[in-house]
Amino acid sequence: MRAITIPEPGGPDALVWAEVDDPVPGEGEVLVEVAASAVNRADVLQRQGFYDPPPGASPYPGLECSGRIAALGPGTAGWAVGDEVCALLGGGGYAERVAVPAGQLLPVPKGLDTVAAAALPEVVCTVWSNVFQVAHLRPGEVFLVHGGSSGIGTMAVQLAKAVGARVAVTAGSAEKLEACRALGADVLVNYREQDFVAELAEATSGRGADVILDVMGASYLDRNLDALAVNGRLVVIGMQGGVKAELNLGKLLSKRAAIAATSLRARPLEEKAAIVAAVREHVWPLVESGRVRPVVDRALPMAEAAQAHRLMESSAHIGKILLTV
Repeated sequence: MRAITIPEPGGPDALVWAEVDDPVPGEGEVLVEVAASAVNRADVLQRQGFYDPPPGASPYPGLECSGRIAALGPGTAGWAVGDEVCALLGGGGYAERVAVPAGQLLPVPKGLDTVAAAALPEVVCTVWSNVFQVAHLRPGEVFLVHGGSSGIGTMAVQLAKAVGARVAVTAGSAEKLEACRALGADVLVNYREQDFVAELAEATSGRGADVILDVMGASYLDRNLDALAVNGRLVVIGMQGGVKAELNLGKLLSKRAAIAATSLRARPLEEKAAIVAAVREHVWPLVESGRVRPVVDRALPMAEAAQAHRLMESSAHIGKILLTV
């Protein structure tokens, strides 16, 4: 088969579409013929040499895919050859075929085409596990997501609105904020021109956000604490703004707040399977009813993965960037 390989870490041109050995599904795995994958920030970090796949995962980038089951490994139940699926991956989505643990498979939602389904697994599992399983966002609460026009952000806005939360977003342009508004966001903050702490305080009569989903990390830590409501929960899932910051424990204590930091890729298979099962139960009905949908900026051929990475690094996109086979 062909796959996007990384012979040496580097810039986008380090991604090479090359002939490689076919994967063989092991115990409890299926072989998926890939229709599409999607680009995530983690793929960029892997290409740069900063984020190696977990032990046993495919060496190729790609944390999600969609396609058709081509073969079943031993000990696999509940799936059949020919089933159209999408999947959460530890790696290997940038390829023509990938072996997937059966617990990380999801059926392509009714009413959605197979290519578009590649935009769902990583972002839905990330948002569901962090916003709802970790932070326990409830109806009527205020939810702030940074980078509201990103793949994670566009899904977080929709799911938070679906459970009855009031949603605030930050984004860097009027176009991106308008996209968030169209998805249901209530409070729109252009972080290049406005202070999100002040804007959120004004919009909530000084209360702040009950839950914040943050991809920035260190550079936003203190301001996120300022933006939290009493009993608020901050969940950090990215470090685009650095890895080290000073934490004001007095501020944290005064708000009786909590901070959690999580990642998805390196979790044990049983934890990933539990998240995927929860997503199938709680989110798939919302997708099939049309209340929640993947937001796709564009789809490029898999061989043009370098161009897709350039687009990701420019932050000029809204929603997901797909790679098709």
